[in-house]
Formats: sequence, C-alpha cells, structure tokens
Amino acid sequence: MTDLSARTLPPRGSCLAVPASSARKLKKAAELAADEIVIDLEDAVVPAGKEEAREAALAALAAPQWERRTVAVRVNGPRTPWCHRDLEMLAGLAGQPLSVVLPKVESAGDLAFAERLLDGVEAAAGRLSPLRLQALIETAAGLGAVGEIAASCERLDALILGYADLTASLGRAPRLAPERWIGAQESVLVAARANGLQAIDGPFLGVEPDDSFLAAARHAAELGFDGKWAIHPSQVEALNVCFAPSPAEVERARATIAALEQVDHGAVALDGEMIDEASRLAAERLLARAARPRR
Repeated sequence: MTDLSARTLPPRGSCLAVPASSARKLKKAAELAADEIVIDLEDAVVPAGKEEAREAALAALAAPQWERRTVAVRVNGPRTPWCHRDLEMLAGLAGQPLSVVLPKVESAGDLAFAERLLDGVEAAAGRLSPLRLQALIETAAGLGAVGEIAASCERLDALILGYADLTASLGRAPRLAPERWIGAQESVLVAARANGLQAIDGPFLGVEPDDSFLAAARHAAELGFDGKWAIHPSQVEALNVCFAPSPAEVERARATIAALEQVDHGAVALDGEMIDEASRLAAERLLARAARPRR
C-alpha cells in the first residue's frame, strides 16, 4: 500500500463540523481557517429536517466561496431512510464536495454499498472526479472490523474515530480522559497507517478550547493522528497549531534526511542520537505534512 507521505491528500489537522440546517453557520464556516469543513446531514439534523437540510447543503455547495475549500459532507448512515438519497445528491454534483464522511461504518460491506451507488450515479452524471470516502468508526462492530474496513475500498482516504456513539456502544462512562481511549485510538491508527490512510481523531465533547480540549488534541497529535474534528469555530486555531509541524521539527527532519544522505546504508549519529531508515520515513512524513498548503 502507498505510504501516506506520498499521497496527495489534503491537510485535515482541523476539521470543523457544521450543521447543514443552519444557513448562518454555513456562511460563516466558508470564511474560517479550518483545513476541512464537514457539512453535517446526520447528527446535527433532526429526522423531520433531513430533506430540508439536504437542499440547504446543495445550495451552499453551489456558492463560489466553497470552490477553493476542502469540503466533506457527513451523510446519514447506511440502513437509514436518507443515506442513499444523500449519496445520490452528492455524486450528481460536478465539483464540491471532495469527499463523503460515511458514519457508523461497521463492515467492508457498508463501504461497498456506498462505492457501488457512487459508481453508478457518477457515471450517469458524468462526474470526472470520483468522490472520496472517509469512514467514521463509532461502534463496537466497526472498531472490531477496522482493519478489514481500512483495506476494503479504493475510494477511502481516512478513518475517523467517533467518541460519542462509541461511548454508548461500549457502555463506557462519558468524558473519559484521553488516555483511557488508547486501545481504540491505536486500533484506528494502525489500520489507517497499514493501508495508507489518514487517521483523524473525533471531536472532543465540549465547545470550548479549554485545557481538557487541548490535552485531548495534544494526546492525539503525539500518538500520530493527522488531525481532529472540531465542533465549534473557537477550537479551529488550536487544532491548526497542534497538528502543524513546528519550525524546530521541520529543521530536525531536514537535518535527519541530510545526515542519512551522507551514508550508503545503516545508521548514523545526529546530535548524539542514532538515526536510521525509520527516522528517514518519519522525517519525510513530517515534511510532507509541512508542505501541504493550508487555508
């Protein structure tokens, strides 16, 4: 599988979820500095408002301010009355969005359903750029099958760990400390890396960029996640800082690659530390993140 550093995936350090049912929030989101805007048709919209929200999303995506943005749409989950209609609407568009977030993915079959539907509608519409997929892992079944899910779909770009539904699915207490989720986080991260995908940490269940939020974001970044969802605009800037390589990290990565280029193979010392080919791969990944244009 292609290494993530070599893939042309957009930065997703900060992914702001915005309800499709709020025209005011959609308009504001288009001007925010989030790496990705996720227009939400699922959890943020009550059942009675699904059809209206879909039309609102369609109208918003037609606005010129979205043309140069990285935009995803979270559709309703497989087996709901709305999922197929959400996918049909998005696949028929010529441009935005760039990807679809499919919630509550529990098996490779869920992605296969979405992929087959998108194939047909895109062919009928003449869409030249196939919609990409991001899989939300937010149930015990999905977490248990995450390796199979990650390897199953050519359209798949990212795995997202969703905490709210997973908390209920596992029967856990709410608002656990970040380190209490290490098992689930490692499972999603390993599955993503083994298949050349981005790993995105789900939203912190609070709207303020307070110490608890920052601790959760730093924990995810230190584990190796590529980014994290935000549920309030005030959290975006903190995520941009947290998931962007620092100047010191960029300098170290460049020095690592330069030092290894001086030897044919094996390890070499750099500032009192032994570095090797694994160090080169980590440095290349970091520089690829630093080079991606941000909003």
